[in-house]
Amino acid sequence: MSVRIQLNKQHACFTNLDHITGIIHLSLLGDETITAIVVKLEGESITKLIGFPVQDAYSSRSNEQVELEIHKLLYKVKSVFPPVELVRTTPPNSSYTLPPGQHKYPFEFKLPFNNDCSSNSGMGGNFNVAGLLARDTNRHVKQTLPPSLNGFPGEGEIRYYVKVTVQRAAFYKENFRATTEFMFLPIEPRRPPANTRESYARRQHQFTLRVEVPTAGKNGLFRKSADMKPESPVVPPRVSIDGRLPDPAIITCNSPLPLRILVTKLNESSATIFLHSLQIELTSFTKFRAQVLEKTERTRWVIRSLTNQNIPLGNSEAEMGKDIEVDAGLWNQISLPNTVAPSFDTCNISRSYALDISVGLAWGSANNISPEHNIQTLHMPVQVFSGIPPPQALLTAMANRPVRQHSNLNASPPSFTGVPSNRPSFPPPQQSQQPLQQPLQQQPPPPGGDFPEEAPPSYEDAMAVDVGPVDGPRQYYNQPEPLPSKSSGSHERLFPDRS
Repeated sequence: MSVRIQLNKQHACFTNLDHITGIIHLSLLGDETITAIVVKLEGESITKLIGFPVQDAYSSRSNEQVELEIHKLLYKVKSVFPPVELVRTTPPNSSYTLPPGQHKYPFEFKLPFNNDCSSNSGMGGNFNVAGLLARDTNRHVKQTLPPSLNGFPGEGEIRYYVKVTVQRAAFYKENFRATTEFMFLPIEPRRPPANTRESYARRQHQFTLRVEVPTAGKNGLFRKSADMKPESPVVPPRVSIDGRLPDPAIITCNSPLPLRILVTKLNESSATIFLHSLQIELTSFTKFRAQVLEKTERTRWVIRSLTNQNIPLGNSEAEMGKDIEVDAGLWNQISLPNTVAPSFDTCNISRSYALDISVGLAWGSANNISPEHNIQTLHMPVQVFSGIPPPQALLTAMANRPVRQHSNLNASPPSFTGVPSNRPSFPPPQQSQQPLQQPLQQQPPPPGGDFPEEAPPSYEDAMAVDVGPVDGPRQYYNQPEPLPSKSSGSHERLFPDRS
């Protein structure tokens, strides 16, 4: 007997509201007695962290503290055999004998909006995986399903897959299983209305006056400081460098940066300012939590890197206080890499981003550029959206939904309905850039308080029942292949499939 899953992949990755369809192929060489064929659509977020060694109470040895946390973000089950008509005419717990040959069973699921790990918490806890006990936790975050994520062997991953189990009647015969994974990229939140506001980061710098370097001569190697005269009467400029993004600061997967870089002369100087170098770097902060342990991993993508450019910004007659915009053509034709996941926050993994813009400037004239090159780095926290807009029919339905009455109407709104409109320009890089989402460390509010017991009871899913799949552009999304754990010594994936 063999069983496999044929998944119909209309797109490079799936998103919310998509219908996942496929066929279960069951090959039998002889008669086989089974009780059922069950197909599951699952999504899970797994973290495993190692802490400081702890003293064993029963020995003198110190053991590493290893914690495992698993959340079932998505769990849907369908039985494709026996058919409903056959179940109605047979007694419970019946078994069925299939003849040899090829058997096909179609299946279909619809991907929801929000995760549902709070309802599935019993499936993600208190079982043994690779010798570790995954204890249950009551800390759950009700949010839009997070994207597929890997590339952190031994620490964590988010994966989505379809699994089939052929349940055999004889207890001494092993059930047959097959699993196939798929890439998931969520629909982005509703964007705020267009506006002219900009979020920004700013740095200033004062260039120094160039002086003639003394050389050995008849008067000796050393001269008095009074003899060191300025090489040029030009006043060194004082400059301000701005990095600007739309407000809120949102960038999009697989799209160029909507970035503006402005340089402003702050004093009266006839010097010309030159762009000597430019580097734009996107940094992700992926926070893992496993029970009491936490760890943050940084990943960097260099979007653009230029050196030895010496591009004049304006001319010597540039007015003081006038903004000079750096040519956006240096970076606006370059899209974000397809391995950049959108920002998200789920029960044990969260991802936030910051943009670092390093601008190297020089000053002087076209024929005499000062050797002084100064680099100023602008740090801008940003949100990354998937680039898959929600269907207009869903936005209209949610805009007309009834308002639930609570004593505190300013409580945190659902994750899908918007993005923050007011945010500080310079928060620290560790701060999450999704303040409307429940923080990773935040505990569930006590029942009966001013907040809802949980984020709106999958209202998006209820409204999306009659809404079709997204009919629009799809982004290409890719993640590195999962690597085996260094400590496992095997060639299996870090977190093996579980029954």
